[in-house]
Amino acid sequence: MALEAKANLVLDLLQAKKQSGKTFTEIAEATGLTNAYVAQLFHRQAQLKKSAVESLKKAVPQLTDKMLEEMQEIPRRSFDPTITQDPTIYRLYEAIMHYGESIKDIINEECGDGIMSAIGFYCTVNKIKGKEGEDRVVVTMNGKFLPHIEQVAADNLAGPSKK
Repeated sequence: MALEAKANLVLDLLQAKKQSGKTFTEIAEATGLTNAYVAQLFHRQAQLKKSAVESLKKAVPQLTDKMLEEMQEIPRRSFDPTITQDPTIYRLYEAIMHYGESIKDIINEECGDGIMSAIGFYCTVNKIKGKEGEDRVVVTMNGKFLPHIEQVAADNLAGPSKK
């Protein structure tokens, strides 16, 4: 799907959501998915699985069969680089840039040499009250740990490179 076609589909999907009058969290509760994953579906950053089609259609009846079919296609995950100019997104980048090295060190201390995968990844966004009664945002990222491996030649099923 070309980027322009994706952008148009996303606009249509978000319009259907708006017409439903429901939030991503309300749609998530109706479908059994996380709110961040539901938002990913509407932004075409995730693939709608067949098992969730009926519950999503029921939660957002404004979604057409064509939209639901397109949501089931493997998405071209991408983003407009100018999105980082949005203050909320910029602050998320800022938080990761500021805390990233420390988060990495703690992951390595707790789990070993490896990374947190964004595949098999869960994300939820919640609002809570702080100790002074202020609204606070909690973003929970839950990713599978993938250890780095020692690359032993005998374990390489692809074999040695041919010249």
